[in-house]
Amino acid sequence: MIKNLFGIMQGRLLPKYNGNYQAHPVGYWQDEFKCASNLGFDCIEFILDYNLANSNPLMNDTGLEEIFFLSQNYNVLVRSICADYFMDSPLFLDDLIQQKENLQTLKTLILNAYKLGVTDIVIPLVDNSSILSNKVKFRQVIKFFNLLYQENDVSEVNICLETDLPPKQFLELINEINRPQIKINYDTGNSASLGYNFYEEFEEYGHLVTNIHIKDRKLHGNSVALGLGDCNFKDIFIYLDKVNYEGIFILQAFRGDNGLNSTIPQHNYIKKYLNKHCNKKNF
Repeated sequence: MIKNLFGIMQGRLLPKYNGNYQAHPVGYWQDEFKCASNLGFDCIEFILDYNLANSNPLMNDTGLEEIFFLSQNYNVLVRSICADYFMDSPLFLDDLIQQKENLQTLKTLILNAYKLGVTDIVIPLVDNSSILSNKVKFRQVIKFFNLLYQENDVSEVNICLETDLPPKQFLELINEINRPQIKINYDTGNSASLGYNFYEEFEEYGHLVTNIHIKDRKLHGNSVALGLGDCNFKDIFIYLDKVNYEGIFILQAFRGDNGLNSTIPQHNYIKKYLNKHCNKKNF
């Protein structure tokens, strides 16, 4: 049986922040620890947005202390961070000023993540930050990480890339960067939407996946409630059990205006697979 942390993407249990589908809930993020604890989640995947990044608790010692206190108080860990910051300020930007800011932001985030005990920082290379079918952007991302690791080598913190690249190209990117800290975030819904084959993906790079976002989407469509899209959760969890996947699961499922009401039935849906295929008894 596999042993995994099961967590929730930050904000999914709270009202939307400024109407955003996914964002760090400025001013009331603390409330989620109690909600997550009551529902039996092991952890919360924190979000770093581009807007108000410097005031995010992840980016200063006072904030880190508050996260640590709440984590201890409610027994809800913070072991992963979703750096949506780099959706608005992509890694492939060749503007030297912006590139310098990106490097400094990620260096600070890695250092603070290490202090907090975070193992995985997820960096999305999708949508506005996609490098699909663009060789120049592909090479710029490689260059960015070469610059990063010239000066920063916190090997205990994984950088988990999330991309829309086909499996072979994704592995090529990882191999080109060629750093042990570079891992993979696998998004079940995004892959289903892109029409990729789960088995082919994991055959290529499954050994590098340390963080899985649980989501459902229709082929070439948007997010839908778990079980209503084209993601085959049954086969995925059987496979992950077989290969003894030991990484994190983060529920990043569809949400409506009321995040808690959207999450509870989907939490109940997915826990039947987690109970069967993970070494956990109760959620």
